[in-house]
Amino acid sequence: MEYIDKMSNLDDKLYTVKYTPDTESHLLPVQECCRICKSKICTVICPAGVYSWENNKLVVNYENCLECGACRIACETSSLGWEYPKGNKGVTFKQG
Repeated sequence: MEYIDKMSNLDDKLYTVKYTPDTESHLLPVQECCRICKSKICTVICPAGVYSWENNKLVVNYENCLECGACRIACETSSLGWEYPKGNKGVTFKQG
């Protein structure tokens, strides 16, 4: 029960995050490497649920990326091209 409460709290916090999506993804996986990846860890570790596995392809919903880098660190094939979004695009963090 405690785990579910923490996840609900995380979902509530993620809902308040503001994004200005770019027109191009800043997350560029090498699909050939993704196909041979056994764990598909990016689909589990991303707190924003950016990654999903559909039709033998890694689908990237980059618009919701929190830019935490967890996917890049956890990628077992080290095949995820990852950059910060260009200009003032991406997630907006506020102080306060």
